[in-house]
Amino acid sequence: MNEEQRNQYQITRKDARNCFVESLNDAFGLEKVHLTFATYDVNRPIGQRQTNNIGIYIATDEFLELCRKLECGELKFIMQQRQKNKDVSPIFESLGGTSSDRLKAMGKARADGKSISRTVKLIIGERSDFLLVADSGPGEQTKTGLIAPKFGNKPENHVAVSMTFETLSELLLLTKAHYMAWRTAWYQSCFEELNKNKSSSKKQEQKKSTESQQFFSTE
Repeated sequence: MNEEQRNQYQITRKDARNCFVESLNDAFGLEKVHLTFATYDVNRPIGQRQTNNIGIYIATDEFLELCRKLECGELKFIMQQRQKNKDVSPIFESLGGTSSDRLKAMGKARADGKSISRTVKLIIGERSDFLLVADSGPGEQTKTGLIAPKFGNKPENHVAVSMTFETLSELLLLTKAHYMAWRTAWYQSCFEELNKNKSSSKKQEQKKSTESQQFFSTE
């Protein structure tokens, strides 16, 4: 996806120092929320400034559960407790990626033959409320199909976006609003298609009935 296409699907973007995260609406049909993380170097020539780029796809049920915690106040309570205890374990974490078989089929197999793991996690920050962190690197597919990371603390790509409670809330809630609007429109289109099919079927039955009546009237 090029920059023009990404802007077309962009819901919102949150910037931090030399990095950003943006949410996109192009994966709702797959029941995924698409987040793109990137870092950049303003000292590089225009068109070559991006230094890391990680695409994260979060299942909508996981994403909506995180939104629930935000909206009911649970997330703020967890944040305050973690800050008090200096606990940097993930408040939220989602694992994803692309299997080695799929990479091979796409002609993008890794030299080491491994899968690509992509992870996102939400932790408390030292200088801000949160860090929304995306990492990618080698991974292995488990028996359940999950791509488990195998890069330890040395990912090939790393983006950590510093966020306040308010900016995280804006990212989550605006993305949720767009997803719910898309879901409503999807149901509406399904109902319209169903009614269209019913109407078409009824017209065909009426046509058959009329033809039958005309046939018997000529007997």
